[in-house]
Amino acid sequence: MADIKLTATRRTDFGKGAARRTRREGNIPAVLYGHGGEPQHLSLPGHQTMLALKHSNALFAIDVEGSEQLAIVRDVQRDPVRQIIEHVDLLLVIKGEKVNVDVNVHVVGQPAPGTMHVLEAQTLSIEAEATNLPESVEVDITGLEAGTVITAKEVTLPEGSTLLTDPDADIVLVSEPRGNAADEAADAEVAEAASAASAAAAEG
Repeated sequence: MADIKLTATRRTDFGKGAARRTRREGNIPAVLYGHGGEPQHLSLPGHQTMLALKHSNALFAIDVEGSEQLAIVRDVQRDPVRQIIEHVDLLLVIKGEKVNVDVNVHVVGQPAPGTMHVLEAQTLSIEAEATNLPESVEVDITGLEAGTVITAKEVTLPEGSTLLTDPDADIVLVSEPRGNAADEAADAEVAEAASAASAAAAEG
């Protein structure tokens, strides 16, 4: 059922110094919380965790001293310069439980010739089963004409999911490239100037 299995160890030392030592050992400090229990301070295997975090809304099976618990990622803290993972917050979940998450919007297809699309929202907020969270939702723009607007309520969600984003929020816009409009305006100005010059020459 879980996407990724990780074996964690409990941390007994806290503070910035202890966190640095954990990272020097190739591990990542983490906290596992939820369902009214005491937060569990853990150390996760660094390389495995970094690979796992490349997948949005992955379901983790965390083995803590032989006891396996399901969790999803709630927050990832990274060094702002080196982008090294400094800490991970994990939320306990159970089968059948629903949670609120953000899912990536993935655009597929090409709009009508001579048009372009603009992704107004990178993610959608939805409520979905914790043990069956989608990594992304697709928006098909194949053949759409300039002026088309796809709103949140028009995006197809996975079965069992509920939209939390404003239903009328713009997600994808299809329009003509600005360069084309500017070129057409410039051409019109040139043509108008040429016409005026011709008329003046004729009068003279």
